[in-house]
Parts: sequence; C-alpha cells; structure tokens
Amino acid sequence: MDAESIIRDFTDAWGRGDKQSILDAFTDDAVYHNIPMSPCNGKTEIRTFLDSFLGVITASVKFDIKHQLIDGNIVMNERIDTLELEAGPVALPVCGIFHFTDDGKISEWRDYFDMGHFTGS
Repeated sequence: MDAESIIRDFTDAWGRGDKQSILDAFTDDAVYHNIPMSPCNGKTEIRTFLDSFLGVITASVKFDIKHQLIDGNIVMNERIDTLELEAGPVALPVCGIFHFTDDGKISEWRDYFDMGHFTGS
C-alpha cells in the first residue's frame, strides 16, 4: 500500500468533485468525523454528507497539504482546504488523520478544524 499516493489521489478527487471516487476510497463501515460535527458512520452517511457538502461548493475543494507523516496504515497531515463558496473562497486550516486497511481503503478519517473559519463567526 502506498499511502502517499492514495492520499494524493483522494484529495485530487475532492478537487474534481468526483463523489464516486471519494466514496470508493472508504470501507463500507468507515467513520468520517469532522470533529466539530457528528461523525458519519458508514458509506450511506458519508454519501449523505457529500451530497450536502458538495452541494454548497460552487467550484471545488482544494487540499494544500503542508506537512504529512505516514506510519504504517496511519497518515496525518496538516493542510489548508480552500472551499469555493458562493460568498467567496474560504481557506480552512485542518489537521487530518486517516486510518487505512491493508488493502488501502480508508476505515477512519478525522479532521480537526475551527468551525468559525468555515461559518465566518
């Protein structure tokens, strides 16, 4: 498993708004947790979140990875996620932690960020 390539491909899929590639990266029982919000448990909840989230994005989500550490099946990165919204772009500092299965699927993804950056409050 090449975690570096998997993460790059995964973040590129967000930039393209490629919902199917994003979903295909997860295990069926994956947990996706944006820490200020409730977790999404399993692909059905992740799909529902993506439908809602990608619906407010007008152009793209760009992940600019600043630092990334890989330890076996765990990847941690510090990044700036730039979201193109109707009101204009929002640059969101994020720390993400990804857990992978041995076959390279994401089983858990946690993102830590300040919701105030996203909401403007």
